[in-house]
Amino acid sequence: MTLNPESKYPSRRTYVVKLRSDAQPDALAGRLENLVTGEQREFGSGDELLDSIADDLGMNACKRAEPHEQSG
Repeated sequence: MTLNPESKYPSRRTYVVKLRSDAQPDALAGRLENLVTGEQREFGSGDELLDSIADDLGMNACKRAEPHEQSG
């Protein structure tokens, strides 16, 4: 049996969603935090929350695709 080295749920995609005390089902508001990078983003709606996650995933994908510079 061979184990897959890439987790189906990698920790770089782990988030904490904190909702404001005045958030409502039709008016989500709060903060999203990536647990690996520590980056925090405020959101004022469900759409903004989803956009923040999508943007963060896109930025992480770009960082992995960039070639590493070699010093020397």
